[in-house]
Amino acid sequence: MGISRIVLILLFLSLVGPVPSAQAESLRCEGASTAEGDSKLSVLHKCGRPLLSDAYCEPVYYAGTANPVPAPIAGAHVPCQPIEEWLYDRGPGNLMATVRFRAGVVQSIRYGRQPK
Repeated sequence: MGISRIVLILLFLSLVGPVPSAQAESLRCEGASTAEGDSKLSVLHKCGRPLLSDAYCEPVYYAGTANPVPAPIAGAHVPCQPIEEWLYDRGPGNLMATVRFRAGVVQSIRYGRQPK
C-alpha cells in the first residue's frame, strides 16, 4: 500500500470518525424548535433570517486528535471543511444563539452574551 493511499485513508477516517460532542442544544423560534441535524432550509423556515452570518473554511484534523492535517497533504485532497455560523438575537432577557452548520446541517448551537 503506497503512502498516498494511506494518507487518503487517514483523511477519510478523520472526516467520518467519531467526534466527541457536548450535550445537544436546541433553539426555540416562534413556536418551533430546531436542533442538531436540521438543514439550513429548516432553520430558515423555523427561525427566519439570522441577524448576522459568517462562512469560513475550518482545517481538517486527524481523527480523534486536535492535530490538523498538514496543508501540503490536506490541500491536495481535502483542503478544509466549509463552516457557516448564523447569529440569532432572541430578544431582551435572552442570550444570543449561534447556530453552526457543517456540510449544510446544524452541527451545534451555542448561547452567549456575544458571539465568539
